[in-house]
Amino acid sequence: MLDIKDDRTNTETYEMTGKCPFGGDRIGGSLGTPPMLSDWYPNRLKVELLHHNGPQANPLGVNFDYAEAFNNIDFAALKQDIKVFLTSSVAWWPSDYGNYGPQMIRMAWHAAGTYRIADGRGGAGEALQRFAPINSWWDNGNTDKSRRLIWPIKQKYGSALSWGDLMVLTGNCALEIMGFPTYGFGGGRRDAWEADNSTYWGPEVWDPKDVSSFDSMVTRDKRWRGRNGDADYDLENPLAASHQALIYVNPEGPYSNGDPMGSARDIRTTFTRMAMNDEETVALIAGGHAFGKSHGMVAANRVGPPPEIAPIEAMGLGWQNPEGTGFAEYTMTNGIEGSWTPNPTQWDNHYLESLFKFEWEQTKSPAGALQWTPIDPSAPKTPDAHVPDKVHALMMMTSDIALKVDPEYRKVCEKFLKDFDAFTQAFSKAWYKLTHRDMGPRERYLGPEKRLENGLLWQDPIPLRDHGTVSEADIIALKQLILATGISKSELVFTAFSAATTYRNSDKRGGANGGRLALEPQKSWTVNRRTVPVIAALRGVLEEFNGKQTANIKVSLADLIVLGGCAAIEKAASDAGVQVLVPFTPGRRDTTQELTDIEMSNWLKPVVDGFRNYVDDKFAEIVQGVAPEQMFLDKAQLLALTAPEWVALVGGLRAMGANYDGSVNGIFTDRIGVLTNDFFIVLTSMDYEWKKEDETGMVFSLDDRATGTTRFKATRNDLIFGSNSQLRAVAEVYASSDGQARFVKDFVQVWDKVMMLDRFDMRI
Repeated sequence: MLDIKDDRTNTETYEMTGKCPFGGDRIGGSLGTPPMLSDWYPNRLKVELLHHNGPQANPLGVNFDYAEAFNNIDFAALKQDIKVFLTSSVAWWPSDYGNYGPQMIRMAWHAAGTYRIADGRGGAGEALQRFAPINSWWDNGNTDKSRRLIWPIKQKYGSALSWGDLMVLTGNCALEIMGFPTYGFGGGRRDAWEADNSTYWGPEVWDPKDVSSFDSMVTRDKRWRGRNGDADYDLENPLAASHQALIYVNPEGPYSNGDPMGSARDIRTTFTRMAMNDEETVALIAGGHAFGKSHGMVAANRVGPPPEIAPIEAMGLGWQNPEGTGFAEYTMTNGIEGSWTPNPTQWDNHYLESLFKFEWEQTKSPAGALQWTPIDPSAPKTPDAHVPDKVHALMMMTSDIALKVDPEYRKVCEKFLKDFDAFTQAFSKAWYKLTHRDMGPRERYLGPEKRLENGLLWQDPIPLRDHGTVSEADIIALKQLILATGISKSELVFTAFSAATTYRNSDKRGGANGGRLALEPQKSWTVNRRTVPVIAALRGVLEEFNGKQTANIKVSLADLIVLGGCAAIEKAASDAGVQVLVPFTPGRRDTTQELTDIEMSNWLKPVVDGFRNYVDDKFAEIVQGVAPEQMFLDKAQLLALTAPEWVALVGGLRAMGANYDGSVNGIFTDRIGVLTNDFFIVLTSMDYEWKKEDETGMVFSLDDRATGTTRFKATRNDLIFGSNSQLRAVAEVYASSDGQARFVKDFVQVWDKVMMLDRFDMRI
């Protein structure tokens, strides 16, 4: 039996003593207490992250068709259920002003606001606000109450309505009942079923058990590059929030210092990292702050621990407040107290009107947080959210005053002050972008309120196909035409992979569909320079084929790029003695330069691409203290690969000589362009010895142990498949005497997977 000591003076932890029946004096091993692998070997490559959120965690099963289930919902009835709830109130968490709308807008905003353009991670798409660490961030205080309030609606619609869709739709309905015309809603978010333990949220170590550590945290500069105030002062990639445990910026200003100009700088940095321009930024802040209030009635150090470490009897609810009832007029969230407008449940322009009409002085909330109050005593008042006939002065945050003092933000505010309709439209479209940015192509959107126009560049639009697709006979003929151009197999494979590898499973951006490899900015990236003459030759094939067609059948450049890689692999496998048909699914379309946002597309540009043995010249400056192989693992995860798929794909690309610069690094074969398992045979051989070529440990030579002559060269992105124990175990399978045929089969399967990652038109 285990003697469990219940230490009520430290409710976030329980000490378990006594003999464990599995052996030893402490509970450990499979029960998950330290020490674990990460404690013993903190710098190890965590290959297991590739298998995170696997099918075993999903209670709905891999064959559950969410699109079919969602489309069978009575959407009008669902929205009516949500709207009825929004104007209700429950005793355990009463609604402010008799309306849950503002609270639900915040929940949806914070769910979506974790998105960041650098790696596409975050956002509302998987409803990760339900899990650690996001569910326990200080900036998400009391969003646990919001999700618990809408549980009856989730319970009613069950698996047909994901948490991700429900949270965003509830935010939309909240805006609508308060008089705001939303731009649209696209369903289709698939929930995750376990915490995200792979996303890098920053270098700071914040103690969630000590809420005061947030305000006193002096580790801000760990995520910032350059000196404060310098032109090169910027956030570390890929981060977007200005602080650990925040969604955007500290509302009290940098370091809680009450500096509006400093706050404006932080706002511009963080909102840009979240893919918003100045107009969208102002629209979101001014639009969101037209509703509801902020809560700051109790000092932070009096509030209990967040959900993830709350006492078990709290049943997943955190931030227990000991003051008064702990809710309603005693609510504590971010420490700032008050409302921005005289009518917090109505869409109007009072936020901007008040911000610019009055002068504001710095004051403090009951919790001691910095905030701003109108100097003019005749300024309108705002009603108390719970006590009848009680009123308060208006409130602004330092991050609100920032919009007034920053020259560029001020211009946008003045535009919206003069034209309320323009403001309404800007907020409507910015909210739609905020809540849908991470969903990827429009083909993934579900429901009667989805928007399908081409004008939204952030969706990376591709025109609809206006012609038929090629037949099996056409595909055979096109392969022959491509190979007859004289383009090498290596160049064809490299070009096809270069088109597909821009895909990110995080926000479903990138991929071969659209043919953007032939457009700016991708065609000018250093990593893609080998593709330029290949694309020129493929354009010739396209013109020849399409020019001969009498029916409305055409092939796109995007399809030809992928088909060229498939044809080359078939020939390379045949040259290795293995006959294989590489799957090819036509139907990709070509987009245009006008439908390509160059600035946003440049965020897809790799810093490290181990698949093509590319490391940016400024790698050390961009990613400080991170080894290339760690970035390689990150890219493999963004491509949704498993560990065996990662190993097979790299082995095939090396056999094909698919390095970005045509170098010999990692090309452990004398038969380049033949799909052999030579890469794995050499990698696992003990006939050779690897030596660093310089002290940086970035390039290595392989010397024959018997003769001392250099046989091959490699980078860290090659040797990791022999040095990491988990990856080596897979490599040994392919290096074995029976590994050649298995390797070709597995490489072809993962190749097809990567080529099809962005084909959402084929999935729904």
